[in-house]
Amino acid sequence: MQVVDPHVHFWDLDTHHYPWLANPGISFVGDARALRFNYLPADLLREAGDIDVLKVVHVEANHDPADPVEETRWLEGLADSGLADPGAARAFPDAIVAEADLGAPDAPGVLEAHAAFPRTRGIRQILNVHADPLYDYVGRHYLREPAWRANFALLERYGLSFDLQLYPSQMEEAAALARAYPGTALIVNHAGMFVDRDSVAGYRAWRDGLRMLAACPNVTVKISGLAMFDHSWTVESLRPYVLETIDAFGAARGMFASNFPVDRQFGGYADLWHAYAQIVRGASPDEKAALFRGNAERIYRI
Repeated sequence: MQVVDPHVHFWDLDTHHYPWLANPGISFVGDARALRFNYLPADLLREAGDIDVLKVVHVEANHDPADPVEETRWLEGLADSGLADPGAARAFPDAIVAEADLGAPDAPGVLEAHAAFPRTRGIRQILNVHADPLYDYVGRHYLREPAWRANFALLERYGLSFDLQLYPSQMEEAAALARAYPGTALIVNHAGMFVDRDSVAGYRAWRDGLRMLAACPNVTVKISGLAMFDHSWTVESLRPYVLETIDAFGAARGMFASNFPVDRQFGGYADLWHAYAQIVRGASPDEKAALFRGNAERIYRI
């Protein structure tokens, strides 16, 4: 099976600082202590099994916030070195989604510095806010802050997309953001992170929120990260979330992704991709090509 993986994290603990791995803890995502190892392109290929990984998009890995541009600089060097597959014409990552705090005074300079690297395609800043401290990432409603939105407006100047990681309760505000900045592409991460699964209201918030976002032509979605909320996943347990997301966005605006090595805690790389394939086995060949390869190539321009 050939795939383009648009959501992978690499890190090198020997040379770089990642606060969440320097002091790992346990959260709903799993035990970060189990991720305290170097993860490089060759490691991804080694565990890919029968999955032929054609291209990879690296999404910021919560690198040292004091120097977010260093992660992009390191990734460019990693790709230039060809260490992913020596002797083959394969250099990972093919594209970079870099980190920037759009609420910070230095955000304009950080965006300019990221954009100077040829593989930079977008920015991600985690926005997840939740009333339950277990699920709250940032404790701050960035989407409501005028300074944050002013810096978000700079993305279009540099031709950068924005990877949108948030919860369903934030989707209405995110849809308003997408409508206010139609020239900026937004990519919903992890199928919208449906976290409130113990109520009908929680399901409706996720379902209706996806459709609000899908109504914006500049928004697409990554079907990924489902294991963060389903540690003992099976094909059948993933099926409704995959199909609901595709139903909202259509096969032309969705893309499968691995979220490795984070989701490695809950299953193998090849197992995950084969699960996706089984869920959409009734789709047309063109739809499958779009979901597994073509949409990622088009959206991230690789």
